[in-house]
Amino acid sequence: MVARPRRPPRRGSPRRTRPPRSDSSLASERAASIRESVQNGTVDDIGPLLLALSDPVSGVRETAAVALGVLKDPRAGTTLATALHDPDARVRAAAVEALGAIGRSTSREALESALDDADAEVRTKAAFALLELADPRSLPLLERRADDPAPSVRRAIAIALGRLGPEAAFPALERLLGDSVDRVRREAVLALGRSGNPDHWAIARRYLRDPARRVRVAAAVVAGRHRDRGSVPLLLDLLTTPETWEKPAVLVALGRIGDPAAAPALVEWAEHPSHWIRVCAVHALGELAPPEARAVALKHLHDPYWSVRGAAAVALGTLGTPDDLPALLALLKDDHPWARRGAIYALGSLGLMEAAPRLREELFDSAAEVRLAAVWALGRLRDDGARDDLVRLLYQTRPTGDEPPTPEASGEDRLASDAESRLFDAVVQALGRLSHGLPDPLIHRSLVDALGRLSEEDLDRLARLPLPEIRADQPPPTLRALFENALPSAADDEDVG
Repeated sequence: MVARPRRPPRRGSPRRTRPPRSDSSLASERAASIRESVQNGTVDDIGPLLLALSDPVSGVRETAAVALGVLKDPRAGTTLATALHDPDARVRAAAVEALGAIGRSTSREALESALDDADAEVRTKAAFALLELADPRSLPLLERRADDPAPSVRRAIAIALGRLGPEAAFPALERLLGDSVDRVRREAVLALGRSGNPDHWAIARRYLRDPARRVRVAAAVVAGRHRDRGSVPLLLDLLTTPETWEKPAVLVALGRIGDPAAAPALVEWAEHPSHWIRVCAVHALGELAPPEARAVALKHLHDPYWSVRGAAAVALGTLGTPDDLPALLALLKDDHPWARRGAIYALGSLGLMEAAPRLREELFDSAAEVRLAAVWALGRLRDDGARDDLVRLLYQTRPTGDEPPTPEASGEDRLASDAESRLFDAVVQALGRLSHGLPDPLIHRSLVDALGRLSEEDLDRLARLPLPEIRADQPPPTLRALFENALPSAADDEDVG
């Protein structure tokens, strides 16, 4: 168990928000007041919002239902369930969506009744809302709607069945596989891919020959996820067709499956004129790791596109040797952060300790993705020289980062990154590795201080870790587990000095 200091009470009172005005004679003003009242995500008194669900203007009622969904306040459940009988379909749809967002198990029966609503949008949202509740008792009613006349509903049903119980719902999914609408078939194939039954994966394999490319892509995703070697001949056949839209999914699947028979095709596609196809081929070669792949990755460190250079660097983390140290260090001067990030991951993966002094400089890079990679690599290398800088980062980063991804570059090279939200967890992990399992006063004190900033809820969330720590076959640890590994000693904090 982690020895925790007592957490001081939070300062200040929660921010209070004015309730929406209900005395305005203009519906537009009443709706605007509702939107303004929930803009901070909290409302002390939801009574006016519940009252607004009975407003004579349907637009105001719809706005109130949407607002209650934003708040996710369980006190609204009963009134929102009543709104499922509203004469306006838009209001009913908003109420269904709000009940799904709130996620109360007591709303299940009301949402199941909405599956029979006359409006297709309401039925669609009801299927998604039941998915949010994640109650397998809804499976029979969802299965019954697999023959709904509206394609949007059938698509939602396929998604819900795949998440709630693809094995139990197999008969309904099998019907959806024959749907005339390709978007529905696509979701049915992906739903089968969530099954734990290999016979179901074999059925999904057949859809690599589907006439619709989005369905073929879904089948390729399933084949790669389950490393289905029986799919390799069909996947290689798809590489011979003129259609390029599906090629990335096919290439990635071949890399994950790991059949050496795919190596020549992957090497060939790594030279394709389209950079987004080269990225996938190089990435797949990194996973497959045939003997000829290292030369391909080294060549593409000089590709004109940053995304290919980054993929080639990451691949060298698997394919490379100590002789690649100069090439990877040179890539740290690349103009694009994605290429620098890839080089750092490779240096850490290859265990090239000689790179540690240079990697410490990357802790100060302007791009969060680069800093995140440097934290991971220095921890992986167990570089004691990085200790002070990593402790500094621990105090500077936020323990919880739920902010949306931010762009890491400008212009056409912009890409969304959530690296900032992963830095804190990565630093905790890296400092634990630097301690070598032995008490280090500075590391111990900084981790104990960081622990005191966290709530029990924070500690129980899944850790947000860098790319090399993410494994498809293993769930991520909790943040609590990271601290327990980093603080193996339960010694009294006052005795550490």
